[in-house]
Amino acid sequence: MANETVKSTGCCEPFNSEPWQEKEITWSNKVFVKDHVASFLHIPLNFGQKVVKNMKLIEKAGAKAPYQLMLTDENSLWGADIYIDVSKKVPEAEMAALSGTFLTKVFEGPYQNAGKWAQEMQRYVKGKGKEIKKLYFFYTTCPKCAKAYGKNYVVLFAKVN
Repeated sequence: MANETVKSTGCCEPFNSEPWQEKEITWSNKVFVKDHVASFLHIPLNFGQKVVKNMKLIEKAGAKAPYQLMLTDENSLWGADIYIDVSKKVPEAEMAALSGTFLTKVFEGPYQNAGKWAQEMQRYVKGKGKEIKKLYFFYTTCPKCAKAYGKNYVVLFAKVN
């Protein structure tokens, strides 16, 4: 089903994988709002609450980015850092800047496949003659919207320099 025929849920927009599939992206101090999510064995416990809190701050500051991009650094079994793309600094929020070159690859399926996706991403990056320095996950929709759309897309961003 083409993205043009998918009706928006009003929560997460339908995802178009083409701009993200096997791309190389370079950022220089790209600005994000950063927060930390508590997890249990990589299962987020307060993800929605953190997103809602930060989106209120972002909207209040008029800093919403033109495209909804939120990266997750699954840095432990017990928590993850989230990075929400913004157009400018957001008062009252922790800010972070990301720089580097990233290779991207789109995956589709249940979240439980994240480990397999990370392994496949490792092979993809090695095939390009590069090495992963940091890996971020871009969960393109919330679980409710993924169910409504019938697809659960996740984009992996591998920082390679």
